[in-house]
Amino acid sequence: MIQIDGLRAFNDNYIWLLQDTATKRCAVVDPGDAGPVEAWLQAHPDWRLSDILITHHHNDHVGGVLALKHATGANVSGPAGEHIPGRDQALNGGDTVDALGLSFKVFTVPGHTAGHIAFYLAQGAQPWLFPGDTLFAAGCGRLFEGTPAQMHQSLQTLATLPDSTQVYCAHEYTQSNLRFARAVEPDNADIAQRADEVAALRAEDRCTLPSTLALERLTNPFLRVDEAAVRQTLQARDGHSERTSVEAFAALRAWKDVF
Repeated sequence: MIQIDGLRAFNDNYIWLLQDTATKRCAVVDPGDAGPVEAWLQAHPDWRLSDILITHHHNDHVGGVLALKHATGANVSGPAGEHIPGRDQALNGGDTVDALGLSFKVFTVPGHTAGHIAFYLAQGAQPWLFPGDTLFAAGCGRLFEGTPAQMHQSLQTLATLPDSTQVYCAHEYTQSNLRFARAVEPDNADIAQRADEVAALRAEDRCTLPSTLALERLTNPFLRVDEAAVRQTLQARDGHSERTSVEAFAALRAWKDVF
């Protein structure tokens, strides 16, 4: 049995900790800070960190890798197209990587960074997705190195996964993302309901993740660029009535950048 917990790091990062209760081995995804993981391991001395999975090269995702590898000997797997400290296994889209005896599929999802990858485990009724900074709850990552076309395609790739997929995003951005989603679709009842639920969680300083892909399809404007309500809002903002899906995505992302 695998249990997943989110270790908080910095202001709003989550380091996802996967725990195999049968073997007392654990894995982490994107440990930007070694401290929270080291503290957990010290509090659980019977456990061993065996695997570190990395989605992209930004320091808030890789800053703790070398310290953790040095302390535990954990195997580090990350994108082949980016510089990942301590990497043992270089991964490309279509590859699989084993961690805790589980086989994760690798997707190439450029946009936020040029070589960004995501990890997907198709297990049982609730598959798991670790999208790093590509897909957020009700949002998506900024385009630091990629193009709108790349990010749109990356999101469309992830959106083909099953509705029940549990989405373990790397940041606690849900509440701010939903404020933008409500501006894009003010009459969307699913967004309004989710905003209320998330506000209640955050008022108690609770985590709003994981999401599901079903919920993202209903409430994430970046997965809804072809919805009539989204197109109408964009047209009202700038007067453009004819857009491709990529152009609509680009307009939404540019708006979100200054929202």
